[in-house]
Amino acid sequence: MSKTFDRYASIAFLLIGLLFVIESMKIANSAYGSTVGPKIFPLGLGIILILLSLRLLYETFKYKTETTTSEKLQYKKFLIILVSAALYAFLLEKIGYVISTFLFLLIAFQTMERGRIVPSLIIATVFSFGVYYFFAEFLGGSLPGFPSF
Repeated sequence: MSKTFDRYASIAFLLIGLLFVIESMKIANSAYGSTVGPKIFPLGLGIILILLSLRLLYETFKYKTETTTSEKLQYKKFLIILVSAALYAFLLEKIGYVISTFLFLLIAFQTMERGRIVPSLIIATVFSFGVYYFFAEFLGGSLPGFPSF
């Protein structure tokens, strides 16, 4: 991207991160039988977004010259991932976290780099089960389980 775009984007993401942190502090500490409070996730996301946007802003000052390479926009890939993300959100409760996350990741990986099916399957499987186990079992949170057809 260009230096100007990266600077404006980093400032916009910095403000969004600050908004996440400020608004997450207003969330109550109670949870639905969970040991992890509801404000932990948005607070963490806000802090991560602030740190990444500060890093991007810092790197824009280290750019040597303005690069003007025009890349072909990949609308088809964007639309595939956008539709699959919408389907992911719609199907999350119906088919469960593990299956919907696995399918979303598999579609996204194959959209970005077609043909590497074995690594895509391994990464999607490990991530889906790993996050579910870590959050639901280790942290005591609740995620939609497997479907009961």
